Amino acid sequence: MFGTKRNNPQIDKEQLELVKNAQKRIKQKKRLYFHFVCFLIGSLFFILLNLALGFGKGFRPFNTNWFVFAILIWLFLLAYHSFNVFITHHFMGKDWEQSQLEKLVAKQKQRIEELKKTIPVTNQSNMRSETDDKKKTNITSCLTIIVAAAENDAIGKNNQLIWHLSDDLKRFKTLTNGHHIIMGRKTFESFPKPLPNRTHVVLTRQPNYQVPNGVVVVNTLEDTVEISKQDTQPFIIGGGEIYNQALKIADKIELTRVHQSFEADTFFPEIDTSIWVETNNVYHKKDDKNEFDYSFITYKRK
Repeated sequence: MFGTKRNNPQIDKEQLELVKNAQKRIKQKKRLYFHFVCFLIGSLFFILLNLALGFGKGFRPFNTNWFVFAILIWLFLLAYHSFNVFITHHFMGKDWEQSQLEKLVAKQKQRIEELKKTIPVTNQSNMRSETDDKKKTNITSCLTIIVAAAENDAIGKNNQLIWHLSDDLKRFKTLTNGHHIIMGRKTFESFPKPLPNRTHVVLTRQPNYQVPNGVVVVNTLEDTVEISKQDTQPFIIGGGEIYNQALKIADKIELTRVHQSFEADTFFPEIDTSIWVETNNVYHKKDDKNEFDYSFITYKRK
């Protein structure tokens, strides 16, 4: 009874997808059959209602019984339903969707390769060999993390900022203006639209992720750095998982420390002072445009 492992039947993802698709088609055809039966019964009902019971006998548009138009309209809806079930499904079904996805992925890969060709090859001897990760990415510019974090390292909740600091937003705009900004998919989706005068590089595992023109999509942090290494100072702007990865290879941290603790679902990793040294710290008190005390702090890798 206990400790006996039951062998459950296994089904692979492809088979499961076929089963789900078949079930969906059965439901579609059942609904169409029900629509057809209702059409036949409804048509007879309209005819009897007019001819046998005299309902609407005085209403004859274009000198024709009204039920003829009612039946024709219903017949059009039935034809449209049939077209969707048989014709549209045949030409725009799962195979069509898959082929479109493959085309999008191929275009995105081609776009990344074209961007890589425009990046100048740099001299390896000019690079600092600080970590193994940094050697792999061939970073020649000053990769900077920019973040606003609370005293408990909270940075966001429900993919939104928790506070409003006007000076922090101005500082972010001033520092990142004209540069590459590297972010995860959720951070990008938190923007109403791409920020002006900045090159957006979005890191996501989704191979078919669609973005507006001018936005670059990559699948690894190494690719984000490769794409933006012609920039003198690309910025990592979030979210939490991206920050965690970027701490291993970044050169600099521009931190806005909000002097308050908050409930959050996203946090900035703890800054290891054995790796990072504080080079600047400016304290600001809250005012009518900044609801909390805060400090602008700069860290550089030792």
